[in-house]
Amino acid sequence: MAEFENSTSDYSDVYNDIVEPCSVERRENIDRFLQLFIHPIICFVGFIGNALVIVTYALYKRTKSMTDVYLLNVAIADILFVVALPLIIYSEQYGWSMGNMSCKLLRGIYSMNLYSGMLLLACISGDRYLAIVQARRSFRLRSSTLLYSHLVCGVVWLSALLLSLPTFVFYERYLPGPFETSDSNFTDSEDGPYVCFFKFESNETARMMKTAVPSAQVGLGFFLPLLIMGFCYSSVIVTLLQAKNFQRHKAVRVVLTVVLVFVVCHMPYNITLLLYTVNMFQEQECSHEESVALTMIITRSLAYLHACLNPLLYAFIGVNFRNHFRKILRDLWCLGKNYMSARRSSRATTEMYISRRSMDGSYNDNGTSFTM
Repeated sequence: MAEFENSTSDYSDVYNDIVEPCSVERRENIDRFLQLFIHPIICFVGFIGNALVIVTYALYKRTKSMTDVYLLNVAIADILFVVALPLIIYSEQYGWSMGNMSCKLLRGIYSMNLYSGMLLLACISGDRYLAIVQARRSFRLRSSTLLYSHLVCGVVWLSALLLSLPTFVFYERYLPGPFETSDSNFTDSEDGPYVCFFKFESNETARMMKTAVPSAQVGLGFFLPLLIMGFCYSSVIVTLLQAKNFQRHKAVRVVLTVVLVFVVCHMPYNITLLLYTVNMFQEQECSHEESVALTMIITRSLAYLHACLNPLLYAFIGVNFRNHFRKILRDLWCLGKNYMSARRSSRATTEMYISRRSMDGSYNDNGTSFTM
C-alpha cells in the first residue's frame, strides 16, 4: 500500500519516495522539539486571542459590516485549527487511540480550517477594496452587507470542504509496517501504535493524490489568496496615499503590515512545498532530501504562527475593538472581585456561625456541669 509519510502537516504532508532509505533521526528530533515546545505555545496564544475575538462579537459588538462577519469566521477557523493541532501532535507522538471516523473528521476539519482561514483573509482584502477604492460604486451593495457577507462565507466554507475531500476520504486509522491493517481487533500494546494518515489502495491513486493535494494547497490555499490580497491592498494603498490625511497614511502602514506578515508566515512553507512537489518523483540525494524536509518542518511552524497573529492584525489593531477588549477585561476583573468578595463574605458568615455554635455548646456544657 502506498502511503504518505507521517507528519503534522495538512499544511501539509511530506512524502518519501526515495529508493534508498535516508536517516531521519535529525529531522525527527527537530520536529519533536517543535511539536512539544513551540506548537503548544502557538496553540495557547492562538486560542486566547481568537476566543477573545469570538467573545467580543458574541457579547459586546454586533456584526454590522462585511469585515465583522469575515473576522468572526476567521477567528472560528483559527480557533478550530489550534484546538485540532494538539490532538494531531499527540497522535503522531503516541499513536492514534480513537476510531477511524474520528481520524477522518479531525484531519478533515483541520484541513478545512486551513483553507477557509486563507480564503477569508482574501475576502477581507476584497471588502477593504470595495469600501475604499470603489466606495461610490459599492454604496448600494453595502446596504445589503450582512446578506452578502454570510453568502460569501458560506461559499468559502463549502469551497474549503470540497478542497478537503481527499483528506476526509483517504485518511485512515491503521497499523503501519508489517502489521498494516485497519482491523480494530489489533491493539496498540500487542502490535504497535495505530496511526491516522493517508492510505491508498493503489500506486496510481497514491501518485495522483501526492501531486493533487499539495498542488491544490499551494495554488488555491496560498497563491490565489495572495494574488487577491496583492491586487486589493495595492489599490487601497494607492487610493489612501492620494488623500492628504494623516489617518489615511496610518492606515497604509497597517495594510503593509498585514500583507508583510502574511507573506513572511506563509510563503516560505508554500515555496518549499511547491519545489518538493515538482521534484517528488525524481531520485534525490539524502543530503538534499534532508535539507528539504527540515525546511518544510521549520517553515510549517512559521505558517502555524499566523493563527496567533490574525487577532492582532485584523481585530485588536482597531480602536473600537480595543475598547471592547478593555471592557471584557474590566468585566472579568469585576466578576473576579465579586466572586472573591462573595467567597470572603460566605467564609465570614460560616466562621461566625461556627463561633456561635461553639459558644452555645460551651454554655450547654457549663450548665450540665452545674446541675450535676
